[in-house]
Amino acid sequence: MIEIGKTNRLVAARRAPPGMYLAQDEQEVLLPNRYVPEGLEIGAELDVFVYTDSSDRPVATTQKPLAQVGQFACLSVIDVSPHGAFLDWGLDKDLFAPLPEQEARLRKGDRVVVAVCLDEHTQRVMASSRLGQFLEPPTSPPAPGAPVELLVYRQTELGAQVIVDDRHAGLVYASETFGPLAVGDRVTGYVRRLRDDGKLDISLRAPGAAGRDEDTRALLRALEAGGGQLPLHDDSTPEEISTQLGMSKKAFKRAVGNLYRQRLVRLEPGGIRLTTTPAQAPAEKTPPGPAQDAPGAQRAPSGARAPRASQLERPGSSSERPSGRPSTRRR
Repeated sequence: MIEIGKTNRLVAARRAPPGMYLAQDEQEVLLPNRYVPEGLEIGAELDVFVYTDSSDRPVATTQKPLAQVGQFACLSVIDVSPHGAFLDWGLDKDLFAPLPEQEARLRKGDRVVVAVCLDEHTQRVMASSRLGQFLEPPTSPPAPGAPVELLVYRQTELGAQVIVDDRHAGLVYASETFGPLAVGDRVTGYVRRLRDDGKLDISLRAPGAAGRDEDTRALLRALEAGGGQLPLHDDSTPEEISTQLGMSKKAFKRAVGNLYRQRLVRLEPGGIRLTTTPAQAPAEKTPPGPAQDAPGAQRAPSGARAPRASQLERPGSSSERPSGRPSTRRR
């Protein structure tokens, strides 16, 4: 059965003046000439997206929509009428969002997250920004810490409302957001808990050791990108840390401690610095002759480089580390 609003694999059945008719079982749908691939032969299979034209007749295209029926996407409003709004979804024919299916009146230039669905009366593919009717509670509580894919669809005082795995409603609390998070963003999150109302609380940080290790790697990458130093310390505000690193102050201090225990950073009055610069210049050549090093001295390797994020040890794996708890406070 040919499904409207979805990609179908069909067989080229017969040619006609307007294009190629594609078939599945006893059903046929027209692929207009402008979409027929060069060299398409009768009997060949082809993946096409099927929708309805202005006369409600099924028609196929080789263009790829940004979302299919049953999926969500953030789309741009390119025009409006008294009856609804027209959205750009990647096809020549725009996607229509009827006025009754708009959560708030859409305006030209808006970007809005919509569900792609079928009009039950006409079988036309349409868009709806009334998302609640398409989201369902999980049938069983997901495991805490389970990774999920998120689509941000609204910002509130509490935080970012998200669609979880294209099926469920969730919330990322503002206190869990340490960086820009805009409507339409797709990010990975982690389940915290299933609430009594059937919605999910979501964190953007991996739980436990995985989250701590990622914070440490993120700090090391930021140091490398900053030429080996960052002007952040105990007295830096949470906002300064969030802006530069996208993490909380607590996570930042813990990451600094991890790097300090591995002797990868040193603490300075103005911030933190890698123990070696990201790309030291090659050592100067020494004149030929016997070595003049003091007995027992070790020569530093030529062209030494700072440790990269991929070389990071897990906290506690170093056999030698400074004693005591480090502080990043300026002195």
